[in-house]
Amino acid sequence: MKINENTVLQGQRVTLVPYMSAHVPRYHQWMQSEELQRLTASEPLSLEQEYEMQRSWRDDADKCTFIVLDTERWSRQACADEDCMVGDVNLFLTDTEDPTLGEIEIMIAEPGYRGRGFGKEATLMMMSYGVTKLGITKFEAKIGQENEASICMFKKLHFKEVAVNSIFQEVTLRLDVGDQERQWLLEQTNHVEEKSYVEPAGVLAT
Repeated sequence: MKINENTVLQGQRVTLVPYMSAHVPRYHQWMQSEELQRLTASEPLSLEQEYEMQRSWRDDADKCTFIVLDTERWSRQACADEDCMVGDVNLFLTDTEDPTLGEIEIMIAEPGYRGRGFGKEATLMMMSYGVTKLGITKFEAKIGQENEASICMFKKLHFKEVAVNSIFQEVTLRLDVGDQERQWLLEQTNHVEEKSYVEPAGVLAT
């Protein structure tokens, strides 16, 4: 999605940056993992296919993608993005009849970062971005039934289970963002700074 191609969202634990070609090799490395393929219902791609995917995600109007970085490593040590990558977070606007519905996905690919609040903060930041910048008022998350940690996290973020697909072994959770939920969401993310993304090395213009 073009709207976020120059956007950095910096939180306490995580920093979200647009998915650029410099991130592809590390992302491709992650997706060789059979565990991640299973949890994300993904097929392994060649490196060239991964570059093509990155280009399409950048250009498609119905996909908003950020790479999740470790804020501490990225900001204090001036690390290159690819050395600080921990996962990605996506919003898919795939319902042509309802542009206010976004399907959200979060992946913390680095095992050492799981269970430490990185996924929660990244998800809240993406939801806040979706509400304030993209006009989203309803979120859905489709998660494999075996991924109990992710299901539990979304329920803590006020999502409710609305469907179970036994064929795909998938649970659908949903959150409708009314005034009260919107206020809560903005309070949860009022520490987030928005900056401009200049180049893959992580140089910022504030």
